[in-house]
Amino acid sequence: MPSLYVMESANLFAGDHDPTLSNHLHLQELKLPDLEENYSDHAAGGAPIAIEVSNHIERLEATFNLAGWQPWVMTLLGTSTNVKRRFTAYGAIRDLRTNELHEAVAVMQGQLGRVAPTNFRKGDLQAHEYSIRGIVMYQLSLKDEMIYDWDFFTSTRRIGGEDLNFDMNRILRVPIGA
Repeated sequence: MPSLYVMESANLFAGDHDPTLSNHLHLQELKLPDLEENYSDHAAGGAPIAIEVSNHIERLEATFNLAGWQPWVMTLLGTSTNVKRRFTAYGAIRDLRTNELHEAVAVMQGQLGRVAPTNFRKGDLQAHEYSIRGIVMYQLSLKDEMIYDWDFFTSTRRIGGEDLNFDMNRILRVPIGA
């Protein structure tokens, strides 16, 4: 039976999952990564019409805005070790058909790649815009059902429960869970 799911609230833990580092009071905006196929044109020598050939998914980037100044998040930029950090977002998703509230979880492993303060203007709330770059792992689930599960290092790529890399990993002898 079809329904409509609407996000009502969100929270983000940046760089750690320490409960004292919750951003629920600061989070103004959150944008999860776009998943976009990359295509190349192919015009066969004997074909009258060109086609597009899918090559890969474009690199992932997520953005978020936090109200005011959050020094402990700002210092995640440009760490000397360039450690990939875990960013976890939680969403309260309402099923408008049943009125039930469900949990959505997005987990990303990457680096804080941008901290951009908004203009200060007397009477307005200044914020900072952040970007998570160099993402090497992304998982998105709703109601405990995995929508996306991708990990660069293990060559995992599942969408809607389908293991899209299974045959490729088998043929290339990529160890499972490497």
